[in-house]
Amino acid sequence: MTATLDRRDPAASPAGAPTTLPGLLLQRAEQTPDRVALRAKELGRWEQFTWSRYATRVADIAAGLRRLGVGPGDTVSIHSEDRVEWLLADLAVQGLGAITVGIYPTSPPDEVEYLLSHSETKVLITEDEEQFDKAMAVWDRLPALREVVVVDPRGIASDVDPRVRTFADLEATGADAGGSLDAYRASVAALDPEQSAIIVYTSGTTGPPKGAMLSHRNLLAVAETAALAYDATPDDEVLSYLPLCHIAERLISCISALRSGYVVNFGEGGPSFGTDMHEVQPTFFLGVPRVWEKMMASIEIRISDASWLKRRTYRLATALAKPVAARRMRGEGSVLDRVRYGIAWLLVFRSLRDKLGLGRIRVALSGAAPIAPQVLEFFWTLGVPIREAYGQTENSALCTFMPADDVRLGTVGKVAPGCELRIAEDGEILTRSAGVFLGYLKNPEATAETVDAEGWLHTGDIGELDADGFLRITDRKKDIIITAGGKNISPSEIENKLKVSPFIREAVVVGDRRKYLTALIGIEFDTVGDWATRRRIPYTTYEDLSSKPEVVQLVQEIVDEVNHQLAQVETIKRYTLLPKELDPEDGELTATQKVKRAALERQFGDLIEAMYR
Repeated sequence: MTATLDRRDPAASPAGAPTTLPGLLLQRAEQTPDRVALRAKELGRWEQFTWSRYATRVADIAAGLRRLGVGPGDTVSIHSEDRVEWLLADLAVQGLGAITVGIYPTSPPDEVEYLLSHSETKVLITEDEEQFDKAMAVWDRLPALREVVVVDPRGIASDVDPRVRTFADLEATGADAGGSLDAYRASVAALDPEQSAIIVYTSGTTGPPKGAMLSHRNLLAVAETAALAYDATPDDEVLSYLPLCHIAERLISCISALRSGYVVNFGEGGPSFGTDMHEVQPTFFLGVPRVWEKMMASIEIRISDASWLKRRTYRLATALAKPVAARRMRGEGSVLDRVRYGIAWLLVFRSLRDKLGLGRIRVALSGAAPIAPQVLEFFWTLGVPIREAYGQTENSALCTFMPADDVRLGTVGKVAPGCELRIAEDGEILTRSAGVFLGYLKNPEATAETVDAEGWLHTGDIGELDADGFLRITDRKKDIIITAGGKNISPSEIENKLKVSPFIREAVVVGDRRKYLTALIGIEFDTVGDWATRRRIPYTTYEDLSSKPEVVQLVQEIVDEVNHQLAQVETIKRYTLLPKELDPEDGELTATQKVKRAALERQFGDLIEAMYR
């Protein structure tokens, strides 16, 4: 079965229109030079940058990089948290005809070495002392690496190495040369849209990360697709907080922002995320499932700790709004519905949404991993219209999206404009569009396995298309469990049901070639800790808390409740609480917080075997 929503080619541009992201930047700077493009928060104060200043700084940085010898085909890596300098460097590199590689801030030194070596990085732009030290630890094994540029040099000796310079010096050098903007325009005009613009390394759940090469044309195609799907405008605002080396955040904070002209805000990140959200109040927000689950858990804990009157008021507001939300998902509504939700909004939801930073939300997205329908239903009831989207690095982040007026929970929507989608005989989802990548760097075998001769991208996901063209994803092809009895089971659906609970952070279902299913479960330390404190259960560490009999019983009740929703063959017969929080630096999670199943099963093999004895 093949689904095609719209055969318009988003990559087909009018004559004279920009064909690259740097071209879009120059167009914005020319057409709306004084409009705000970026805001950045430092020490509690917000600084704003116009489109004109955005383009000028990018041109100066490009000139500085050119003086370091960076030219077409060279690779420049960026190892940093989200910040304005990330985007400036990225577009400067692309404008030179060079290629940008993003490295996750959480990547340990051995992974940094692999990525820099594999991509043959010529210049590394690193954020601060922590990231700089990782590079210094492996630099002598990287013959291609010539220069390191440090954004925040605090703690780094000024004479540490003659090949090290600051980002400010790089930019000033480019500006002092003069004519940087004209030189940048000329360089951008000479770009070949079919050449690589960026390399995005996959998360490496099944082996070493693979470098997916995306062309300028790929990025422009997904920019147009996103614009048609979500109708973003220059009046929208986003908060950049997910790693920019991930294609999803790149789409929101760079690609779509250049196409639609909205404001991108960079907060102080980390513990400041909640404050940043409250201050920005974004109108357009992408949250991975973990973010939405965390928000939901915080609300449920807050309500459970509230007074009797506030709990009753919340339940009343929810009862009023829930049926209204169900009708809104179907594109329906009435005057009575507006009155019902208006009462709920005045009673509870106005202040609650404002505290979450979702008071102005217009477009809310969930992507990058499956999310439980119960979480979506919860937020729709609050008036936060989360819609799922589906894509991956290899098709430039977007191939299906949920229509605003026909939301069907449990699916990821319909095929996006300019994309095609079909289901192979074995159930694998195949996509084809102008966004399909060029291939994997230095890996023609993996490229051939992923993109066939007709241009279809084999996603590795299993799914189903219904009669109306809505796609339902079952699981990753490699993650499907086949029990000893021959039953095919999707672990992610069971895991998502468990993770709906505010007390469970991670759940990994095990059972391939086994007689029954078991699970490794990680508690949510903050919420379980709050629950234990209110019951005067003493604890010290994560391991101590997870071993408490009361906590084991709490999780047992959650497992029992989920088991009642499952077929007998899908039920969890035994489970074990993990003795530690999973950590990307320990190789248990990818940088995007996806569980590395194989690594986990090796590390906790004794716990798993004990559940089958």
